[in-house]
Amino acid sequence: MRFEGRPVGGHDGPVARPNAPHGRTGRPPLTSRAEILTAARRLIDRDGWEKLTIRRLASEIGVGATTLYHHVRDKEDLLVQLLNHHADQIPRPDLPPEPRERVVVAATAMHDGLADWPWAAEVLTADGFLRRLGESALWLVETILAGAVDHGCTPAQAVDVFRNLWYFTAGEILVRAHSAPRPPGERPDFFAGRDLSHLPNLAALGDQWPELAARDTYREGLSAFVDGLLAQATR
Repeated sequence: MRFEGRPVGGHDGPVARPNAPHGRTGRPPLTSRAEILTAARRLIDRDGWEKLTIRRLASEIGVGATTLYHHVRDKEDLLVQLLNHHADQIPRPDLPPEPRERVVVAATAMHDGLADWPWAAEVLTADGFLRRLGESALWLVETILAGAVDHGCTPAQAVDVFRNLWYFTAGEILVRAHSAPRPPGERPDFFAGRDLSHLPNLAALGDQWPELAARDTYREGLSAFVDGLLAQATR
């Protein structure tokens, strides 16, 4: 992953824009952290997170790129701030007393919090991002680890439980995000022109495959996956 920018010490306070509109006097308008994050989210929703750069963000807001470096060090830091801000807005779910259920609830909250932000799941697949997440995001990680330990896992096994659940969750989000939606009622011949005589199960499914594969089975799969991971770890 390549990030654009240069490290400069930052802070969250407002920063004056360098060039006020002609004819205005007095204090110039300010660029706040909230304005920066809102504009960054707007750019990502419109063009994708891969095309987000500090220069493009500065142009979107109407300031010089150097002004943004008072708030963010580089693109990586900007994305982390966006993720943490988003996590802070998500209500924490009520946790049941049973450890296994707490793991399921926390993993589901993690999935639902990122389902509308698939770019965030893609960013979080980069190694090392966990240490830069804020308390709201880390709370879900802590809840899964604690649930696994309370169920009988060792700390190392609890990490394995979290990692596998994260891979499962991020994969589900990214696959759905990259799957083109089909018009209602459209059922193309998915394997048209293919000789499936030596693949009898696929041949039996035929054009049902797209419809079956598009079903939302995350919660059922998660429940079964949690059961299997905990059982394997505590066997």
